[in-house]
Amino acid sequence: MQAPSVGGVRLPKGQGETIRLPRGASLTDFADKINANPASLVQVLFHLGEMVTATQSVSDEILELLGSEMNYVVQVVSPEEEDRELLETFDITYGEDAGDEDDLQVRPPVVTVMGHVDHGKTRLLDTIRKAKVHEGEAGGITQHIGAYQVRTELEGNPRLITFIDTPGHEAFTAMRARGANSTDIAVIVVAADDGVMPQTVEAINHAQAAEAPIVVAVNKIDKEGANPSKIRQQLTEYGLVAEEYGGDTMFVDISAKQGINIDGLLEAILLTADASLDLRANPDMEAQGVAIEAHLDRGRGPVATVLVQRGTLRVGDSIVAGDAYGRVRRMVDEHGEDVHDALPSRPVQVIGLTSVPRAGDTFLVVEEDRVARQIAERRQARTRNAQNAAKRKRVSLEDLDAALKETSQLTLIIKGDNSGTVEALEDALMKIEVGDDVELRVIHRGVGGITEGDINLAVAGSAIVLGFNVRAEGKATELANREGVDVRYYTVIYQAIDEIEAALKGLLKPEYEEVQLGRAEIRDVFKSSKVGTIAGCMVLSGEIRRNAKARLIRDSKVIAENLPISSLKRFKDDATEVREGFECGLTLGNYSDLKLEDIIETYEMREKPRA
Repeated sequence: MQAPSVGGVRLPKGQGETIRLPRGASLTDFADKINANPASLVQVLFHLGEMVTATQSVSDEILELLGSEMNYVVQVVSPEEEDRELLETFDITYGEDAGDEDDLQVRPPVVTVMGHVDHGKTRLLDTIRKAKVHEGEAGGITQHIGAYQVRTELEGNPRLITFIDTPGHEAFTAMRARGANSTDIAVIVVAADDGVMPQTVEAINHAQAAEAPIVVAVNKIDKEGANPSKIRQQLTEYGLVAEEYGGDTMFVDISAKQGINIDGLLEAILLTADASLDLRANPDMEAQGVAIEAHLDRGRGPVATVLVQRGTLRVGDSIVAGDAYGRVRRMVDEHGEDVHDALPSRPVQVIGLTSVPRAGDTFLVVEEDRVARQIAERRQARTRNAQNAAKRKRVSLEDLDAALKETSQLTLIIKGDNSGTVEALEDALMKIEVGDDVELRVIHRGVGGITEGDINLAVAGSAIVLGFNVRAEGKATELANREGVDVRYYTVIYQAIDEIEAALKGLLKPEYEEVQLGRAEIRDVFKSSKVGTIAGCMVLSGEIRRNAKARLIRDSKVIAENLPISSLKRFKDDATEVREGFECGLTLGNYSDLKLEDIIETYEMREKPRA
């Protein structure tokens, strides 16, 4: 059946069939599904007001527009669905415990510690595991996600708890959301002397979205002005009602600094886990889990901190994590000691990947290296297509003229010490809003020191290089100086955000606003062979300035705009300005259609300071 002609193009007409396409698909992918010529689809879209090439990744909206025009239902497959279908082609199921009920064994709870900045999250974890992490943090803010396992007791029985430490600054929302999504229980830390803050609410929202039970740790009860009961009252607004108020949320008053009631908090975590959750997993299947954090180590190469969620991870396993793959050469725990087998809920550092995975990527063990590489390569291609589709701005025929005008652009290359930080920084920078006429573009992001390759890319793309907790390596500094590449180093994320925002505002074209100067009424009109038509005026308000712009108003209607006050006189003397209540003579350039009682309104355009 032939479709009605669209701009002279005839194509196979659908019968309402559903076409499944991955995010970031091209017109060529669409054409393959319906046995059509990609060039014909390009023509159809052109007549619909969209200009794209056959091989370029396009947005979901364009795919759906094309589908509706040709009577197809286009279903854009989510990354999760696409990944599941990809794994099914290799006969792999992710997220399911293989085996019978008898194969499931109890596993430790995975706990995420969240809350407002400076409310004592890192200090609490330090106290729990007797380590001093916070002293190495820039600006007192945790910059990475880390995972640690601690031993405790409940009713005389030894128990394990796995803690995930998430950064507290609001710019790390993406990382913190991932922490909540990989957790069983969320511990919300609230300072008893400070109360509920915006990031406290944000943390509660993340935990509730992940459907994780919440334990509230009311910290700093030893400080003057501490009011734990006020915290309990404040949190009732967010659905967290303390057990003593008849609710089901456990509140524990602690002091991380003094080590007060830490055991009570651990006991509350285990009691909540036992009461609310069935924490069991099959340790006898191939390992699956999530990458909590990853970085590039100078001596060991890519190092990923992974949390095993089901199965057992062993040295020698072939694994794929996001679009990174490799073989587990070595595993170490949080104390730097070698681990040969990692059971469910065990966090370990994995060495042996060929590249650095992103924080939050899922990992799984596959039969052989070849399968791991194929899965990783397909994921890389999918991610690349989705990014290209997201970056592409829609250009329609109506706004083609505007699109062809030059847009100011700030191009960046971001390098950091681990993937979670790089992703969080990019996410924060892309949310900066300064206007449609300035664009921020990240052409490369990566983990590790700034290399000569990064500098060469910056030269080619006229980019600024941001180094977060990393420095330029070897000859890269010399090359940057020689080529004039701007390399900026940061250790605290909001310094980077502030500077980039200032730079973007500097790229903005100046905005002007009209400022009224004065109004004058024409009382007489003279003709002069030398200077043209002269208006004899009385200044009614403000002032009339020579060389200012003017508009002519007759019977409350604007007759002429953008006229220059080319000459201005008081009697026979030239004047630069004439104020209210005085008479003057003036000419409006070559404009001669002047009548008695016309109003001359003068104004100037002043640059408007941006908010």
